[in-house]
Amino acid sequence: MHRIRSTAVACVLALVPITACGSAQDDIDAASCSSAGTSATATPATSAATSSTEVDIGTNPEIATGYRSGMEPVDTSEFMVSTANPLSTEAACEVLRDGGTAADALIAAQTVLGLVEPQSSGIGGGAFLLYYDAESGDVQAYDGREVAPAAATGDYLRYIDDADRTVPQPDARSSGRSIGVPGVLRMLEQAHTDHGKQEWAQLFEPGMALADNGFEISPRMARSIADSAPKLALDPESKDYFLAPDGTGKAAGTVLTNPAMSKTLSTIATGGADAFYTGDIARAIVDSVADTTGGRTPGLLTTEDLSAYESKSRTAVCTDYRGRDICGMPGPSSGGIAVASAMGILSNFDLEPYAPTGMDADGGIPTAEGVHLISEAERLAYADRDFYVADPDFVPLPGGSPDALLDPAYLSERASLIDPQRSMGTAQHGDFGPVQFASSSEREHGTSHISVVDSYGNAASMTTTVESAFGSFHMVDGFLLNNQLTDFSAEPAAPDGTPLANRVEPNKRPRSSMAPTLVFDRNSDGGRELALVAGSPGGSVIIQFVVKTLVGVLDWGMNPQQAVSMVDFGAANSPSTNYGGEHPNVSGPDDPVVRQLEQWGHQVSTADQSSGLSAVQRTDNGWTGGADPRREGVVLGG
Repeated sequence: MHRIRSTAVACVLALVPITACGSAQDDIDAASCSSAGTSATATPATSAATSSTEVDIGTNPEIATGYRSGMEPVDTSEFMVSTANPLSTEAACEVLRDGGTAADALIAAQTVLGLVEPQSSGIGGGAFLLYYDAESGDVQAYDGREVAPAAATGDYLRYIDDADRTVPQPDARSSGRSIGVPGVLRMLEQAHTDHGKQEWAQLFEPGMALADNGFEISPRMARSIADSAPKLALDPESKDYFLAPDGTGKAAGTVLTNPAMSKTLSTIATGGADAFYTGDIARAIVDSVADTTGGRTPGLLTTEDLSAYESKSRTAVCTDYRGRDICGMPGPSSGGIAVASAMGILSNFDLEPYAPTGMDADGGIPTAEGVHLISEAERLAYADRDFYVADPDFVPLPGGSPDALLDPAYLSERASLIDPQRSMGTAQHGDFGPVQFASSSEREHGTSHISVVDSYGNAASMTTTVESAFGSFHMVDGFLLNNQLTDFSAEPAAPDGTPLANRVEPNKRPRSSMAPTLVFDRNSDGGRELALVAGSPGGSVIIQFVVKTLVGVLDWGMNPQQAVSMVDFGAANSPSTNYGGEHPNVSGPDDPVVRQLEQWGHQVSTADQSSGLSAVQRTDNGWTGGADPRREGVVLGG
């Protein structure tokens, strides 16, 4: 049986030493990996600034675990992968080393992430994927978003039923009402059918081996378990798996085995995604959703809901930015549209003079002017996103496509609303005439991201999630079920009775902010060449994380590690502007940039941010990549 190796033959380790930066995975031997570029010395995760505000789950969807200073980019010649955990990256890298495609690598990465980072993603959740096929030149958008049960109503999250108008117990998230039909496995199977080279079953072997042989709980995972221990205790299976007998979270360094997950993965490896969506696993999922242990309100998910689930192929949203093409996800993710909107607004400004100063490995010190312009553009983008974007199968965009929202003339008008020295606070959405829906601004929570380029020139950018940390806390057959339906509006209508665009409806997909992104350079012959693969976890803040990274690389000439490492900053459509206080170049609420922004009317939060960015950029000799110093991920390649 294939196993994750203790040495990474032909796979270049990006960050050395792994154990010094918050990962307890000693079985990856950095010394055995061939050297590429300059290795970073990763310091223990520490916060560099004191937050001026309490942590808000909307802007900090997972607990922050510090910052690894001084990380350097890694250069490889043929292939590269970046995920949120060293073991996941290693599993995907071995697939690429053995001739697999980016589609193959995603399967190995996701199944391992579900074990070593269960707070963020897993086979009980959903995902969005952008895939570039080098041979055809096509970009495909795969929608593996969860869907609401056929029996769901507009009040599904709001109260138990018409007779019992109390909220689901113990709350909507921890009840069965939050659980949608998982989509990631059906989506991965579709992508593998279209683009895979290796056998489906072979790609599950790393996860099965890890589940059988065990792995150490990393410090980040341990902190997440401790933070969620009271809710994990509500479910008997999650309680036994994650908690010690005294009810506290299992500590970092504890070796976890998961024979139930190994059995589940083996079943899926043999029977394909159908083995998950039908049969014993599907019945176990439905039973868990209906479970009333501890007084939990059951959900209405059925085996018919599971068997009917389909992954969808959609048209990627590709727009011009200073002569390049930026491609992102369409609805039901708002991420691609909002990123394109913000970047289109910013294209009306010369950002080069506002590049960070004192450039270092950590991305330098942002200028107040740069933070201001980008945050204002994001406020305008979020305003349109909040008002217009939902599941396009239920709520059409103005004009029936993203074109109206992303029209350059319209975005130029939006740019004219930005005052260079005064924040607008809260932006108004654009006017495309009467609409039948009201605005809503739900905030999603935890996620993970995978960036891959293979030796054939294909690329994948996939953002994957179980929604909040540990999803619904319902665990079945070794994996956690999502709480994705809480991304819907709990209220079905606005106070004036206008239906909310993102309200719950049967078989509908909740809006997301996930923003997997591909950037292309245009050739003189009219063709295009892949230039950058990027994305991040972070719930509704993903849009901000991706925008600052794109600007860092495309406008400010940063290498991908600097752009990823740079201070996390930006704004949703509210007076609050984020300026991540975990960064060593931020000196807290009295930071000069913070003071200047406040003078311009920003309400600045220096709460620690919890992005999980990755970026892989084409070079003359191959690829260069970076992983987010705020998590425990690494880059590998060959």
